[in-house]
Amino acid sequence: MMRHFLRDDDLSPAEQAHVLDLAAKLKAAPFDARPLAGPQSVAMIFDKPTLRTQTSFAAGIAELGGNPMLVEGKLAGIGIRESVEDVARVLGRQVAVIVWRTFFQADLDQMAAHAGVPVVNALTDDFHPCQVIADLLTIREHKGDLSGLTVAFVGDGACNMGNSWLLGGTTAGMHVRISAPHGYVPGEEMFARAREIAVGTGGSAQAVPDPVEAVTGADVVVTDTWISMGKESEQAARVAVFAPYTLSTELMAVASPDAIALHCLPAYRGMEIAAEVLDGPQSVVWDEAENRRHAQKAVLAFLLEASHEGAS
Repeated sequence: MMRHFLRDDDLSPAEQAHVLDLAAKLKAAPFDARPLAGPQSVAMIFDKPTLRTQTSFAAGIAELGGNPMLVEGKLAGIGIRESVEDVARVLGRQVAVIVWRTFFQADLDQMAAHAGVPVVNALTDDFHPCQVIADLLTIREHKGDLSGLTVAFVGDGACNMGNSWLLGGTTAGMHVRISAPHGYVPGEEMFARAREIAVGTGGSAQAVPDPVEAVTGADVVVTDTWISMGKESEQAARVAVFAPYTLSTELMAVASPDAIALHCLPAYRGMEIAAEVLDGPQSVVWDEAENRRHAQKAVLAFLLEASHEGAS
């Protein structure tokens, strides 16, 4: 069976743990796995702005022995010049894996349905699973075992990171608290799926509107930009609504004394996170940014191996 990584719960708890173990090994020995030797090509398609995603995938693919093939999204006109299905059929005959950063989850699903090779979600409006794998790797490095840890996500919960933290965090057996203003909380179907996962892992998922209550005693505090790509016209309104959810030194002070702070970047100091927190001793955001490469290498290696085993 062809394996894809389209959303966080595409990995079982055991598979997620395996990917994290592999990521740690590849961080320690970057060239030990060469599943793309040849080199085989990996198509990287970016329909949204990118820095960490493009550079980490390009470097990681090269370290796995492959060729990172940049496909210019605007020139390809996927879904406009050609249907997603036709593009999938073409790319699947040229590359070993397709990595796509785009808007609609349904388009990514269509790519996976017709490509015949593994497809990886490099960010959609609904999910950002590669980021959460990198986040979990970072937390493991600083806190040890993930199971039983409490993570508080504060800010705009109704975004891809809020959804992915619910699914990815509970898959790891963590207690996930989403703290967001009314109207900016993940949909109930996301909480329902997270709680379903948590039954088997010992984790939990809950909405905690009060940011102080959410962060109190947390082992990990996560935030993200309030103005996601495509929401720029809402900036003034969002700043007013989200101001109480700024990850400030005062808010971090109610977390566990050894809590760490994460932000997937780009960050806007003085808005969703204070400069003193982002640049302070509890921040692990630069480790987190580096770990995109190691985590994504592990995802690619896992998908290639699992898909090959499923075909044999």
